[in-house]
Amino acid sequence: MFSGIVEEFAEVVGIEKDQENLHFTLKCSFVDELKIDQSVAHNGVCLTVVRIKDGTYTVTAMKETLDCSNLGLLKVGDKVNVERSMLMNGRLDGHIVQGHVDKTARCTNVEDAEGSHVFTFEYDFDKEMAKRGYLTVDKGSVTVNGVSLTVCRPTHNSFQVCIIPYTFDNTNFHTIKEGTIVNLEFDIIGKYIAQITKLSEE
Repeated sequence: MFSGIVEEFAEVVGIEKDQENLHFTLKCSFVDELKIDQSVAHNGVCLTVVRIKDGTYTVTAMKETLDCSNLGLLKVGDKVNVERSMLMNGRLDGHIVQGHVDKTARCTNVEDAEGSHVFTFEYDFDKEMAKRGYLTVDKGSVTVNGVSLTVCRPTHNSFQVCIIPYTFDNTNFHTIKEGTIVNLEFDIIGKYIAQITKLSEE
């Protein structure tokens, strides 16, 4: 379980293909605090640490994960938002994030808002999935590349988020431009409410 409050970005220093899997080796400031079998969110995708060596750590993404996220697009040198699993004895500063990416979206516009930035994202709309809570609502929560954000001006297949300078500088949002593919995780509470509502109508 995560909060969507990114700790920092890690740098991809190695990628190894193993049949349908990809092993990503990364470095960041908290490598020495990690343990084998620990969960870390990468651009919002929960992955397990499988190796720690020489100031780096390695995680593995299987085909299903690669198919529904932007991890398969990563290259050596790219920056990845990382967050360790949430401690249960502190404040929940973001929202409940599972680290289970639902789909990808494409950035269609980045606007300078006099200090902050407004990003617009579009995703493929699926009416049946929307009925199950896979959608955004105004002032609701969404996770973009692992960052917990508040939705602005949603449509059936798009939404905007406003990024303050701190978030822009300390996550990989400063690398996102028009055409960039990002990971989305819709709000789990909305999914449960949609499913319960659907069952009550049957």
